[in-house]
Amino acid sequence: MNTKALMISDLESGTSFINRLPLANPAAAEQQLMQFLEALLETPPDPRDLFALLEQVRVPLSFVEEEMAARYHNKPLPLPNQEEEGFQRVIEIWRRMARAYASCAEQEEVDADSPEYAAHIATILHRCIFYSGMVILEHYRARRELSAGLWIDLHGYYASAEEWGVATVPVVNALEHVQQTTHCAAAYVTLLLIDVASPYSQSVRDLNLIRRWAAMWAPLVSLTPVRDEIEIPGFVVELMRDVGMHPTPYHEELSPDTRRLDTTRLAMQLNQTLNQLRQRIPPSQLNLGEETGSHVTKLLTMLSRPWTQSTVPRKFRRFPTSGQTRVAVGFEAMHFFISGKEFIQPDTAETYSRDQFNQLFTFRHMADPAQQLVIEKPKTDFPFDRWEVINHSASGFRLSRSSVGQRMGHSQLLAICPHDGGQFILAQISWLMQEQDGGLIIGVATLPGMPTAVGVRHSVIPRGGSDRFLRAFLMSGVPAIGEESSLVLPIGVYHASQLLDVASDTIWQVKMKNILQRGVDFERISYERV
Repeated sequence: MNTKALMISDLESGTSFINRLPLANPAAAEQQLMQFLEALLETPPDPRDLFALLEQVRVPLSFVEEEMAARYHNKPLPLPNQEEEGFQRVIEIWRRMARAYASCAEQEEVDADSPEYAAHIATILHRCIFYSGMVILEHYRARRELSAGLWIDLHGYYASAEEWGVATVPVVNALEHVQQTTHCAAAYVTLLLIDVASPYSQSVRDLNLIRRWAAMWAPLVSLTPVRDEIEIPGFVVELMRDVGMHPTPYHEELSPDTRRLDTTRLAMQLNQTLNQLRQRIPPSQLNLGEETGSHVTKLLTMLSRPWTQSTVPRKFRRFPTSGQTRVAVGFEAMHFFISGKEFIQPDTAETYSRDQFNQLFTFRHMADPAQQLVIEKPKTDFPFDRWEVINHSASGFRLSRSSVGQRMGHSQLLAICPHDGGQFILAQISWLMQEQDGGLIIGVATLPGMPTAVGVRHSVIPRGGSDRFLRAFLMSGVPAIGEESSLVLPIGVYHASQLLDVASDTIWQVKMKNILQRGVDFERISYERV
């Protein structure tokens, strides 16, 4: 469809266009929605028709963009070109929605004293805040550094709502999970709460839960100017700074655009909800989603400190550091660098992989019976990346790298050789963000204990399974912090109470017990030696 030929002149033509959207094909629907919004921005219809069309398109637009965003969520970074283009299209859609709603207010000609004025302007500004917030949220879900000016846009829309006296005027929002009535201040606070919840350290699944809860409880939080200099709050929002809520800068004089958040009622709600969860009330009955009670309790406990503006003391002090560390990913590469040698099947009997068997069968007519059989050796030239160390603590590191290197995923297992050591250890990515220039910053938490490269296989081979050993790691115990020895296994190996053969210097058996830690590609489990 030719964008220049598209003309939305009135409500009827726009409604007809929306009704013809191919929602079964999200990619095609997104392209048409992009053209639809561009036409509304270039040649807008009557302000009332424009507003009505934007309200109509919200639900199908939300469905389409969630489907498109799912194509790059949870993907390792940096994204391939196609997924990167998908991310850019999604945030462009949200930007256009915010601009289109803002143009409704610019063109609006209503009597400021009319009964409908406050509700109408409040709805327009709420939508501007909502879609500006969606741009920020999508950066978090894609683990991307925020572009300059995103917080300024959001602060500006909220400041307009305050200035026009409509910040707390009730607004209906059909896209909310639970409640149907909200207001501009609540939409604004929702993003502030998401921002302080360590969004780059959350899974997309948990971030969506955090967004849902933040929207549900944001009306409990009030925003007020900071006037009493005797009682300066610990955290503030400055409407003229391109950041979210942050610790109060005590060395500077607070400006009139500074706001404090009163989270007293939110703290009471969190305590009440946690008590109900401890009484075994299912999260679904509390409108918290369909997650397990233990997972919701853990996540809410983590949120209780930032959402009540309590400082979170660091368990271990961080130290600025310089130097380079080597990083390897994938069980094959990690096993090689930790053991220092190639992995050889422990069995004494000849065991061939399917590829080796196919190779032997295909070229059997070329074999010389008198010639010694040679099987291609396993790969031993595994790659590793060099990362700059930003800082470190007793529990991990913060590292940075340019865009060149292997792709990294949140909660992925790594083998790292610290800048001040010569031995590889295991760590998990706990925090991940791609910078504007394409570089990566990661926070890694080291796994307790020193790793030993071993092989594992199920003692009882399941039907259709393989009796070949898989690469795994045996972690030594750390009695000082109450950590017993554990096993790090590839995903899919763990089955509670089943037996494993473990091959190190000898072959011995263990009984698998509980999962201690889980990532996208590994599980760390406790075991009992048989």
